[in-house]
Amino acid sequence: MRIQNSHALLSTGNVRGRKAVLDILEAGLQSGDPYENTRRLVRLENGRLLVGGRDFEPAGSPRTGDEVFDLSRTGRIYVLGAAKGVQRVAKAIEDVLGDRLTGGHVIDKKGYPVILDRIEVTLGSHPVPDEDCARGCQRILELTRGLTENDLVFTVAGSGVSSLLTMPVPGISIDDLRTTTYVTQVERGTKTSVLGPIRNHLDMMKGGKLSRYIHPARMIHILSIQPGSYNHLMHRNSWLHTLPDYSTFETAVENLKAEGAWDAVPEPVRRHLEAADRSQETVKAEEFERMWSRIFGVMPHRESIPAQAMSCAERLGFAPVVLAEQLSGIEAGHAGIYLAAVARTIESIGEPFEPPCALFTNGEAVVTVGVEKGIGGRNQELALSAARSIAGSPNIVIGSVDTDGTDGPGIQFSDGPVDIPCLAGGIVDGETVEAARRAGIDIEEELRRHNTTPALWKLDSGIVATPNISMLDLSVALVMGRS
Repeated sequence: MRIQNSHALLSTGNVRGRKAVLDILEAGLQSGDPYENTRRLVRLENGRLLVGGRDFEPAGSPRTGDEVFDLSRTGRIYVLGAAKGVQRVAKAIEDVLGDRLTGGHVIDKKGYPVILDRIEVTLGSHPVPDEDCARGCQRILELTRGLTENDLVFTVAGSGVSSLLTMPVPGISIDDLRTTTYVTQVERGTKTSVLGPIRNHLDMMKGGKLSRYIHPARMIHILSIQPGSYNHLMHRNSWLHTLPDYSTFETAVENLKAEGAWDAVPEPVRRHLEAADRSQETVKAEEFERMWSRIFGVMPHRESIPAQAMSCAERLGFAPVVLAEQLSGIEAGHAGIYLAAVARTIESIGEPFEPPCALFTNGEAVVTVGVEKGIGGRNQELALSAARSIAGSPNIVIGSVDTDGTDGPGIQFSDGPVDIPCLAGGIVDGETVEAARRAGIDIEEELRRHNTTPALWKLDSGIVATPNISMLDLSVALVMGRS
């Protein structure tokens, strides 16, 4: 089981509804493991290495079908990459290749257990990078030196790669990058799609540069996400850093100014971006397509987290409804209020859906923290915000989790030791607000301070889960009946 504290979560509130929501969230979390799919993608047969599968190919790929490598004619084989939960993909490759794997290096998120044997692991900071991220990148860079066209490199990228794969260009310090990330993503709630071009042009590894170092070796690029569209990956990507980047220095400057963060980032950052040194430009599609490579996504849509969670809801007798497929860029607190309002309407008048039903949202909301230093994450903020709107309801339970098992910064920016685990999200029901009142918890004040973790933990409503890859967030509002 990925949810580790079910007993505590079922010790309070609407137990029947909570049990159903936890079963639904667990089903979704269980499906977010790329290990078996990676083993379907990478196989050994009679001394040959086969890599491929129609389910894993991006739509419109110029090359299709299996790639076949004669291991007697193949040189070194490495695994290099970074992402939250990257080790689950790397472990599958380790188990398939065994002693034939030369080695490799991957960067995973701090707090994740090390599970690899032949592949080295660095644990780095997320969402704001640290010195360990840079040290891990330095080791990856060392392994790329001297590669030839006879060698084979598996790269792995997915959610979290933009923080974990960080190695500042000359003239920029890791503290400069930390500050830039913090004042945009944390203080201003900047979306990843907007932040990507900025970080890409301050880094030696991002924006396809890792592939530039690996060339002329053959490359199998594994993405721990859905395969998507080949054309989009070539011409609209800015965050999967083993692939080409569409953005420019000018894009980075424009994005910083649009976020109102130009004067807030360190002066070396502004100077570097304005200089726009073309020798530091990221890899574009034309250059990338001259390299020998294949791209595969190991999480096909039908096996996605929302799909499995919705199937579970249907088995439990709740009609599954996709309320919003992407919440990216929306304030988490607002999303929680909206989700609760729709659930209340259904409970009251049976519109726009008749209960029992389960409302699902997916994507990554944001929390604009400003100067506050509370402990929390976007899923916890969504849940606690929703609690106020469903207070007194006997029929509504709302749960929300980050599918990688660690929601938001957690305790990363807190002052001093905190005796609370990094939560995956939260679950609330119609009794949560009254329970908070009895416990002396001021929900409004905790939300204002973005200090949701201590409140949910004290209320036995904070979800603890094992870590894995991130397939965005999963939120569900269960409406068990009419009021």
